[in-house]
Amino acid sequence: MAEAAKHLIEWDQTRERLYETGTDHGVLYPQASDGTYPKGVAWNGLTGFTESPEGAEANAIYADNIKYLNLRGAEDYGATITAYTYPEEFEECNGRKKAAGGVYFGQQPRAAFGFSCRTLVGNDVDGEKHGYKLHLVYGCTASPSEMAYQTINDSPEAIEFSWDIDTIPCGEVPDGFKPTAAVTIDTTKLTLEYDDTTGAPTSRDAINLKTLEDKLYGIAPVTEGATGTPAYLPLPTEVITIMSAT
Repeated sequence: MAEAAKHLIEWDQTRERLYETGTDHGVLYPQASDGTYPKGVAWNGLTGFTESPEGAEANAIYADNIKYLNLRGAEDYGATITAYTYPEEFEECNGRKKAAGGVYFGQQPRAAFGFSCRTLVGNDVDGEKHGYKLHLVYGCTASPSEMAYQTINDSPEAIEFSWDIDTIPCGEVPDGFKPTAAVTIDTTKLTLEYDDTTGAPTSRDAINLKTLEDKLYGIAPVTEGATGTPAYLPLPTEVITIMSAT
């Protein structure tokens, strides 16, 4: 009796049981008047980053007594950021402008900003060390958020702030792509190789990734008294140039 043929598709193979978790390495990039994001600052206390795209709803077109086709509307990218604290540079993004030392006026114009963070990608063998995704978000503005202050009691809790983020797509994209407010770099799709002794990147993908992260997070000064290289948020065209360098 002939042996039954195996299916081509196989499920739950070793190293293919992937999952995503966690969020860290938050960075705020206030937007300059020329549309760039020239200086990044650390966003400590980040607890969550939720992507909430909207739109792209189907509009059914009928002809010849049948459903002829679907036309989809434009997609709008939104997100929610939650944190226990935020950098001082976020005050103007939150509608609060400094009037004097320690004095802030509320209900002021909300400044635009960029944002980046990292989420972890795990699997059944490597755990959370399998890889991560870099999320770059452009053209952000934050909606007013509730801040609920409560008396200290026998079960104290820190206030967790939450901001709903709306975006305007960035038009600085390569040919063949529509303007976008969100770029994701998935390191599990890259070939990352490093020197066993120094830890320096050796593969092209690893070198390109380090170049990008040096721009996102800045470079610390090598010698005392030096200023180092400030962090900034590259626009999508520069991201592609960096990650496709040979």
